Amino acid sequence: MLAACGFQSADELFAHLPEDLRLKTPLALAPGASEFDIVDYFRARASENSNGYASFLGAGVYAHYRPVMVDTVVSRGEFLTSYTPYQAEISQGTLTTIFEFQTMICQLTGMDVANASMYDGSTAVPEAALMAARITGRHRILTSGTVHPEYREVLATYGRHGQLSIAEFGFLADSGTIDLQDLERKLNDETAAVIVQSPNFFGIVEDVRAAAALAHKRGALLIAVFTEAVSLGILQPPADADIVAGELQSFATAPSYGGPYAGIIATKERFIRQMPGRLVGETSDSRGNRAFCLTLATREQHIRREKATSNICTNQALIALMATVFMSVYGKQGLRELAEQNLAKAHYLSSQLKPRFTGPFFNEFVASTNGRSPDEINRSLLRKKIIGGLALDKWYPELKNCMLLCATEMTRREHMDEVARAFENVPQAA
Repeated sequence: MLAACGFQSADELFAHLPEDLRLKTPLALAPGASEFDIVDYFRARASENSNGYASFLGAGVYAHYRPVMVDTVVSRGEFLTSYTPYQAEISQGTLTTIFEFQTMICQLTGMDVANASMYDGSTAVPEAALMAARITGRHRILTSGTVHPEYREVLATYGRHGQLSIAEFGFLADSGTIDLQDLERKLNDETAAVIVQSPNFFGIVEDVRAAAALAHKRGALLIAVFTEAVSLGILQPPADADIVAGELQSFATAPSYGGPYAGIIATKERFIRQMPGRLVGETSDSRGNRAFCLTLATREQHIRREKATSNICTNQALIALMATVFMSVYGKQGLRELAEQNLAKAHYLSSQLKPRFTGPFFNEFVASTNGRSPDEINRSLLRKKIIGGLALDKWYPELKNCMLLCATEMTRREHMDEVARAFENVPQAA
């Protein structure tokens, strides 16, 4: 390789790098091991890290059961190894699955059209905000303080470089739901969109219809956000919204240290030309047979940059396929039964604790620790191979002694009882 590049040594190859960034010593690795030894080592480490641990973490990433059918389908070579369906005539299988995915997402969200997926929920939200700005010609975005804090951070980053003005409105201290009066006060004729998450970051179900009515009264759009897709199996679809943005990790994607996941944007038909990302449409081939193709692809790769709706250049086709198989396996009734299990288990757990808010919730809720340290509670649970909840004071200082807990269909009663005991037995924090 050095000879082909015209170099005499590796030092010459890396001479363009600053001297202080170049490694002067060998990597701190043990002598070469056999493949068997390496695999055995990592299996042992994996067993130490995850085997047998129960989890009560939620906050945008949820531990749900993954049907074995999912990996059976997505592991097929034509799906696993294909990159992207540029040539429709040889990508009909991939285009078909994306079309089915879009159709199912529309059914879940009550929207008319959905795109082929986004990178994840956190990027779908600012893309929806930019979409609203293009539609309305306005550049002010009002977001609820109960939208996922990290989603709001990504939105702020987009906003700084996308000519968006971001403002927030509050939530009610007792119910944990959005403060509609505060929203109404802060709405003005420059507002492009109002962003509301339901279930919100606290797990509480919001009144999307009321928020939409206030937004529409001032000519703004309503963007409905979700992070827990399983909730769509039991909650009324956010059909009053103009745009829906969300995260599909719950549909057969393992938590996996934070990704890759798949987000979506769905909207009303009249806004279709401003929707970012890919869209697969149904057509007919030269013989009159049903066929599929990419359509209305207003992406930078297809049209002039200033005409593009987004710099999102691809979609999460493989992860979206996982979600499609998941939805096909469960079906309409199965998804509802799954959601009911989540609802029942979370409410069983909350009945043994002290919920901080009074608003209705789905499968996660905020529990008060009665002045105790959430970190100490989590440490005591970890000793019993239980991953506890999320301390909220990082984003909500007023909720210092509160913890966000989640229960899914994989949560066992004995573990919920153990969590309740931990809340009772941990001594007061110093």
